[in-house]
This record gives sequence, structure tokens and C-alpha cells, in this order.
Amino acid sequence: MSRSEHVLELPKEEIEDRHHELISSRRVEGTSVYDPSGEKLGSIHSVMLNKRSGQAAYAVMSFGGFLGMGGFAHPVPWSMLTYDEELDGYVVDLTREQLERAPTFRLDESDRPRERSQEELVYAYYGQLPWWGGVPPYV
Repeated sequence: MSRSEHVLELPKEEIEDRHHELISSRRVEGTSVYDPSGEKLGSIHSVMLNKRSGQAAYAVMSFGGFLGMGGFAHPVPWSMLTYDEELDGYVVDLTREQLERAPTFRLDESDRPRERSQEELVYAYYGQLPWWGGVPPYV
């Protein structure tokens, strides 16, 4: 039996990404993020995943800078993002002002692992349960 006999071919009719339950992490990066009124707040630079469970911990949203130089990123708990098919992007129930006051990473350092205490500050700011479980920390 040859390897080509096991290849799963794409269906003849293309499946539209925005209607499917799964998405490649490569396609999430660069996806726009909007506030509830539809104003674009930024885009997803990367997603931090638990390497053992595969659970998405938080999205790193990018703002400003040029080609990643001098920009800043805001970690936002993944559970706060909702995919909107009409916008073909994610919606987060935050204002631009709330994001401007939120914990910030330098964009060029945003994909580095953080100390748990820094992640606790992120989840406390948003009043969310941390991705590792437990109770939300309060600052």
C-alpha cells in the first residue's frame, strides 16, 4: 500500500474558513480584533498555548509600530474573544481606553514565556480566571 493511498484530499467544493469550527494558528495571526461596536482595536499577533493541553491561554494583540519594530502588544485572555463571522474577526468586550491601560508587552518580546506573576497581573486586570485554573488573582 503506497503512502498516496492514505492522503486525505480536500473536498471538490471549497469549505469556507469562516464557517468551519477549526482554524490554523497561522490564519489566526493577523486576524483583526474589534470592540462590540465594530471598531477595529488591533490584530492578533500570536496566540500563547499550553504546550501540554493545547489550550489557548491568551491572544497577543498588536498595536502600533512598523513591521513589529517599536510596537506594543496587549495580552488578552483567549476566553474573552468571540469569533464574529460577519466581521471575519474576533470581538472583545473592551474599549480602546481599557486596552491602553492594560498590561503591555514590547511587541518584539511578546512571544516569550512570562513569569506566572506577570500572567496573574493580566488576568487580574481583566477579572478573568487564569488559564491554569484556580481563582482570579486580585491586585
